[in-house]
Amino acid sequence: MSAVWQKTITGAKAFRRDLHTYPEQGWQEQRTATKVREMLTQLDINWRVCAQTGTVATLAADKPGAHIALRGDMDALPITEQTTHPWASRHSGTMHACGHDGHTATLMAAAQWLKHHENRLSGPVSFIFQPAEEGGHGAREMIHDGALEGVDCIYGWHNWPAIPFGKLVCPDDIVMCGNGTFEITVTGQGGHASQPELCRDPVLAASAITLNLQQIISRRLPPQQAAVLSVTSIEAPSAATVIPQQAKIGGSIRVPDTAVRAKMNQLIEEIAQQTAASYGVNCEVTILPRYEATINHAAPAQQIRDSWRAMYTADALHQEIRLPIMASEDFSYYLQEIPGAFALIGSDDGPEHQAPCHSPHYDFNDRLIPLVTALFARLVGAPLPEELN
Repeated sequence: MSAVWQKTITGAKAFRRDLHTYPEQGWQEQRTATKVREMLTQLDINWRVCAQTGTVATLAADKPGAHIALRGDMDALPITEQTTHPWASRHSGTMHACGHDGHTATLMAAAQWLKHHENRLSGPVSFIFQPAEEGGHGAREMIHDGALEGVDCIYGWHNWPAIPFGKLVCPDDIVMCGNGTFEITVTGQGGHASQPELCRDPVLAASAITLNLQQIISRRLPPQQAAVLSVTSIEAPSAATVIPQQAKIGGSIRVPDTAVRAKMNQLIEEIAQQTAASYGVNCEVTILPRYEATINHAAPAQQIRDSWRAMYTADALHQEIRLPIMASEDFSYYLQEIPGAFALIGSDDGPEHQAPCHSPHYDFNDRLIPLVTALFARLVGAPLPEELN
């Protein structure tokens, strides 16, 4: 194994664990951004600030070939970590529970390796260190600040604990669903629990709305349709002897396209309003769209699969997972603008890496760093370490 490759991967693992120790949530990635920019400066790679805490770095800017971008997200989640790793979060209530620390470290490893081979690149390569993926529309803001200017194609990935280690999924079309959230405020007439006939109970109505919303998937959409509706909270704080004035329902949807989104949103509104009316209460429905589906372009997706297969054999392509994944990704913003592809790569190599993303027991599998660094190198036409040639 070459000394440069070994140094690159070892440094990336240390960087990943440092980021994990000091996680920062979306649009708060000040320390993370500083660390990224310091390392890029040390590597003599030109970079610029993009969308506040984001950074775009570029190699071989004057080369005439296709301009390829590689993306890594940086933000953590509002979750209290429950692991005993030496690198466990020291920021109370915040943790890297989705592997963005690993995505960032892998992108930095790719930047370091490609800097060493910059004279072998045929075209520019940009490294997009993106903030605020977890619901903060960071990709959208990076695009608004010019992250894709001049870029011809973009690649990204996500570690996935539900897939065996080293197995890759990268379809020609939809890989992850779009999402949205809804809030329903039910307002009735509060009063004494001993006199329900004088009240209009918003808790009862909210319960009925919750049950009725479950019929959207089972009875109002075709059974072949990939979609999810989940009521995730009901809030109606009160005393044991008081029927409250108001109850609030919160939830989310997962949809494969805008047509299904429109149908789901329409049915949520109709069912909530009509159910509320039947209980003599009022309701207000607020629907908040988040991300559209992540839909790969066929040629870049094929390029990822071919590259992975060439390095790790055809068996490294995972065929068993059901697609689309119902989780969502703001990488979808990039794919709405330019060609590109997004891959899921398995991290499950045993009990240490089987906790799902967004679990307080989750930890990124550092063994993925060299695999994906090599993938990025191959996608941009750079040399690989000898053992992968």
